[in-house]
Amino acid sequence: MELLLDAICVVNKEGHFVYVSAACERIFGYTPEEMIGRPMIELVFPEDRERTLQTVDEIISGEPQPHFENRYVRKDGQVVNIMWSARWSETDQLRIAVARDITRCKHAERVQAALYAISEAVHEADDLGTLFQRIHRIIGALLPTTHFYIALYDEASGEVSFPYHVDAYDPLPVPQHIDSDTPCNRVIRGGQTLLLNPEDVLGSESSRYGAAYGRRLKSWLGVPLQSRNGTIGALIVQSYADNARYTEKDRELLQFVSRQVADAIERKQMMARLQHIALYDQLTHLPNRTLFHDRMQLALAKARRHQGQLALLYLDLDKFKEVNDTLGHGTGDVLLDKVARRLELCVRECDTLARLGGDEFVVLLESIVLSEQAVLVAEKIRHALNQPFDLAGREVHIQLSIGIALFPLHGDDEQQLLRHADEAMYAEKKSGAPGREAD
Repeated sequence: MELLLDAICVVNKEGHFVYVSAACERIFGYTPEEMIGRPMIELVFPEDRERTLQTVDEIISGEPQPHFENRYVRKDGQVVNIMWSARWSETDQLRIAVARDITRCKHAERVQAALYAISEAVHEADDLGTLFQRIHRIIGALLPTTHFYIALYDEASGEVSFPYHVDAYDPLPVPQHIDSDTPCNRVIRGGQTLLLNPEDVLGSESSRYGAAYGRRLKSWLGVPLQSRNGTIGALIVQSYADNARYTEKDRELLQFVSRQVADAIERKQMMARLQHIALYDQLTHLPNRTLFHDRMQLALAKARRHQGQLALLYLDLDKFKEVNDTLGHGTGDVLLDKVARRLELCVRECDTLARLGGDEFVVLLESIVLSEQAVLVAEKIRHALNQPFDLAGREVHIQLSIGIALFPLHGDDEQQLLRHADEAMYAEKKSGAPGREAD
């Protein structure tokens, strides 16, 4: 019995060890002398204790358990997965159990499950923020991730940003240049995993991260996110507790899944870029005709359902062609972008500002109560665009024509409203002075 690799444990009805074989020291880290007389439940991983006690009651009531799994905490603090085969001896009033260490098998299962979950998350997550949350949960099933963040590196600007950051003590880092001497940037620049503990150089650096909250880091682990196109960022986990320090095994594990994480992030970034190209104007980054159409349909459905009103403003820059002809198309593009930025300041977040093409813009005002509100927005836009534009040191003044259509007064669908607003805009352009477009 002393030569068996599996451990034999005998526990009395009160839950104390009365005999353990020599293999217990290999599995649990305690000598037999340290275990005998100790309550069994003290060694069980806290989250598994209630379930373990329920199973003990079943065993004592006469139900053998040949394949019960739970987790124990070794003497060195590591968590081990145990497969138990146990039964109760009514004659001896003892529970006899055989323990097999299945930590490696469970570890392999979790890693495979994590890789599958990361791949699945790419298809299910609607955006990068949701993907980051899923990745956090997935990696959290493999190692402690109470303090976890993702850094992304933009090669074009040389900037490192932190789009996902969960930490109770470390404030959100501000974007920084890749040349800044921080552990995170060293991971990204060198493309190498970095594990720092108090016995390393972390001590002098940890105060910079935790001093604001009276905390000092006890352990820091960062792995580069390397895709087929190079290093795109880093995954960082950090700990403030003495009993939760990262090990070489954690380093290997995080490094193993980081490639799948990098590919997942890169695929989601590519999908986001493609979606942006499909739905947004590439010059002004405003919604394009396709996205405007979708939002218009939703706004109309909402207005019909609640018997509300909405307004559509059709904008056209007067004599924009002259700017292109005299100053060049590049300058004309700069002007359109500057116009878009000013227009954004004139509308609410719930409204939609879109560029239909050329020098034509539309504004969709949702949930208006009075038609005068649309006129007020139009005047606000006129005032904003009447201010001169600085184009390469040259002051340029522009004017615009605006046509307004109201739902349901001027039409019941998108085409009718666009046509009415377009006609009102051209009528104003011909008259040469602002008209009463919504009459």
